[in-house]
Amino acid sequence: MVAAGNAIDKHEQYKRVFAHFDEDGDGKISGSELRGRAGELTEEEAEAAVGFSDSDGDGLLDLEDFVRLVEAGEEEERVKDLKEAFKMYAAGAGDGGGVLITPRSLKRMLSRLGMRRSATECGVMIAEFDLDGDGALDFDEFKVMMS
Repeated sequence: MVAAGNAIDKHEQYKRVFAHFDEDGDGKISGSELRGRAGELTEEEAEAAVGFSDSDGDGLLDLEDFVRLVEAGEEEERVKDLKEAFKMYAAGAGDGGGVLITPRSLKRMLSRLGMRRSATECGVMIAEFDLDGDGALDFDEFKVMMS
């Protein structure tokens, strides 16, 4: 029941933010309205964002389009954060570029976080999400683990 309540709350928040962007109250957000409220966007970026999410081709965002745009941005930010975390865990993996999380690199990172684990224990932890069986985690496997 709580999850449904959170979804309703989130939808209400989207509606309030949408109303904030919809300066003329017509139920649609134009590129200029988007830019006016999100001042860090250039005119071209605002128009591209509208074009990316505009489902009916009218050059404007309705509420559903706006939600899709916001959620796409949230997902992009989530992936960016995951990439940063992945780099920290993969650093020092000995794979020539930090592109894999190995038992050794996981052990090193966990140690930095104050959690002592043996290389064997780290290998077992990695094996749980090691989809290709190579004994290490690539970024896609890390994303699965973190979801």
